[in-house]
Amino acid sequence: MIGVSAKRKEDLRLLTGRGRYVDDIRLPGLLHAAVVRSPHAHARIVGVDKRAALKCAGVVAILTVADAAELGAGVPPLIHEPGWPAYTHPVMARERVRHVGEAVAVVVADDPYRAADGAEAVRVQYEPLPVAATPNARGRGRVHDGWADNNLRPNEASVGDVARGFAEAEVIVEARVVYPRVTGVPIEGRAVLAAPDAESGRLTVWSSTQVPFNVRAAVASALDVAEDSVRVVAPDVGGGFGIKGHVYPEDVMIPAVARRLGRPVKWVETRREHFLTASGDRDQAHTARVGVRRDGTLMAIETTFTRDHGAFPTLGGAMTANTINHLVGPYRVPHYRAHGDNVVTHKTFAAAYRGAGRPEAALVLDRLLDGAARRLGMDPADLRRRNLVRREQMPFATGLSYRDGVAITYDPADYVAAFDALLERLDWKGWRKEQAARRGSTRPIGLGVSAYVEGTGIGPFEGADVSVDPGGVVFVDVGVGAQGQAHETTLAQIAAGELGVPLERVIVRGGDTDRVGFGMGTIASRVAAVAGPAVARSSRDVARKVRLVAAEMFECAPEDVIVAGGEVHVAGAPDRRLPLGRVARAAVRSKALVETGRPGLGSCVFFYPSTVTWAFGAQAAAVEVDVETGALRVLKHVVVHDPGRAINPMVVEGQVHGGTAQGLGSAVLEEIVHDGEGQLLTGSLMDYALPRAADFPALDVVHVEFPSAVNELGIKGVGESGVIAPGAMIAGAVDDALREYGVTIERLPVTPARVFEALRAARRVADAPRSSQR
Repeated sequence: MIGVSAKRKEDLRLLTGRGRYVDDIRLPGLLHAAVVRSPHAHARIVGVDKRAALKCAGVVAILTVADAAELGAGVPPLIHEPGWPAYTHPVMARERVRHVGEAVAVVVADDPYRAADGAEAVRVQYEPLPVAATPNARGRGRVHDGWADNNLRPNEASVGDVARGFAEAEVIVEARVVYPRVTGVPIEGRAVLAAPDAESGRLTVWSSTQVPFNVRAAVASALDVAEDSVRVVAPDVGGGFGIKGHVYPEDVMIPAVARRLGRPVKWVETRREHFLTASGDRDQAHTARVGVRRDGTLMAIETTFTRDHGAFPTLGGAMTANTINHLVGPYRVPHYRAHGDNVVTHKTFAAAYRGAGRPEAALVLDRLLDGAARRLGMDPADLRRRNLVRREQMPFATGLSYRDGVAITYDPADYVAAFDALLERLDWKGWRKEQAARRGSTRPIGLGVSAYVEGTGIGPFEGADVSVDPGGVVFVDVGVGAQGQAHETTLAQIAAGELGVPLERVIVRGGDTDRVGFGMGTIASRVAAVAGPAVARSSRDVARKVRLVAAEMFECAPEDVIVAGGEVHVAGAPDRRLPLGRVARAAVRSKALVETGRPGLGSCVFFYPSTVTWAFGAQAAAVEVDVETGALRVLKHVVVHDPGRAINPMVVEGQVHGGTAQGLGSAVLEEIVHDGEGQLLTGSLMDYALPRAADFPALDVVHVEFPSAVNELGIKGVGESGVIAPGAMIAGAVDDALREYGVTIERLPVTPARVFEALRAARRVADAPRSSQR
């Protein structure tokens, strides 16, 4: 079944309105919560006046940390960074708020609208404090008590001798590159429902999350109960993109309130709350340079940059490290040095959004390569092709170490052949001719290209519990949940292939902490590459047990049993066959399974990858720029991507399409903007623009497969691949189109207003000598 573009099993349910999201769940006695949030980026809480709110119709309770000490518990970070100063990310602020939107109180009512009215009626008195809204806002107030300043330990890495590399370079190009904060905007915002069970003492939490086991651990810790007494379920989740990939204060707050009130409580995020409190990503500013020889050979790359974590660095230095490790890309770079400063500010905390440090690396790298190509008078594609890692150099070690502590070694692949396929599909040379024909017009054309590598499928593990029901249905229970990735199809394909059953007879169940003992979560493009092998190994073990039991039933050798088509039969005697369900029923009492230590046809195996897989990708586009308005139009866009071995090519292509659309959104539309006081200026879909289907042409995707050696299925992650290159590609294309004007793009998004201003600034520079001569 691997390699087959089977139709997605989950789509019928989702498209016909039978999906079950958190807000669809109704329980007897259900209460609704609304959160009172700080309007200040940094302030001391002087007092909370609940009197008017308590008189509102339907209001049941109003809680602060003073009313419920557990609300003052800390939200554990997803990554504990050794050597970083201690801090607490509170479920609810007690004395001081550190970003706009931080929770100060929670109002519980019998109706969500009454809860919102109650929250509006709560009066909080604040004493504003100095705000550090940017990494360079020195002296504007410390974010955390006990810290000397707002700086965390930096991330650093180096290879070779950078000083020597630049000394031997014949051309040096510098750039200042900014990738601003952006955010994921899923159709379904965050939501939490918690229900205590008085009889069992257990607490069930439904959360729109990518990491149910992390939520379970956080809730149990805050409430000081055993983890087994908390069950977390992620039902259907309407999009995640990484922003639901860690624990939020509300994930703990709502269970704490439900437990205290002894009734089920639900909170559903509004779109305004999403922009205020959902974590963003990117927010990096680089000063970088590249040294090359006149023949285009790369000699050295160096970058120094800041990563703005907002108020709470919940992912540690992971994004900073990701940028550092991906910035050399698929090229041979003998000398490299990177220094990333991690800084906290009075903004909503940043975490991971699709790409997670990689789009920033691509933007910086490609701005440098395009600048070097321009200085050398070389086509940007030729410069890149000259420096790509060659097939005969594989597996290629960059000299860096990944954040799992393992030396980075690229999986064997043919980067040059894949890059050539990209240029051929785009018709790079043909567009160069069209570009020449349009030179001097009001709508010039530019070509942009970006090639990248992507580390995917980080450990430490993922598991799968596979069992065959006496009815012949195969159940695959996994610790990961889905937010649109088609796990119910792709993981079922793996199990179906191993067990020889029809795809429709396999049911995948995930996102529930009661299904398997442990799970790391649907993050970091890891499910197919980590959970996939676990499913394969568990299914393989179940197939072995099928043969043992069937051999006992047929009175033959296990190796003579054939498992196919949902049945078992004896090799050479096709008339001697039984349905798989019949074997499953017999397996409960079969002595053939004594040595396995477990009755029935079931197996649970956890897969531990040795390190991440490394995938190659590249994107190229022809872009038209209207020099009178600054408007951009993508005329043709081609993507080449290596999934290792595609379980379902159609699903892989869908992932690439989705990621690319989000990357284009960041390239030309999206930016989270705060003012100097930390106030959010892009707090609605009127201010934060998202890409639409009509904004871009049909995407042309070319799949190349270079199987990974990290897992036996050869799978590499694809979830984040599409988002990495578009920003760098668009910046390069606009540069290319406007090179005769002397325009250089060093900041995203490339909006019409920014293009217009860049052109106007370039014209002022061009006119300056003539003005001075008059």
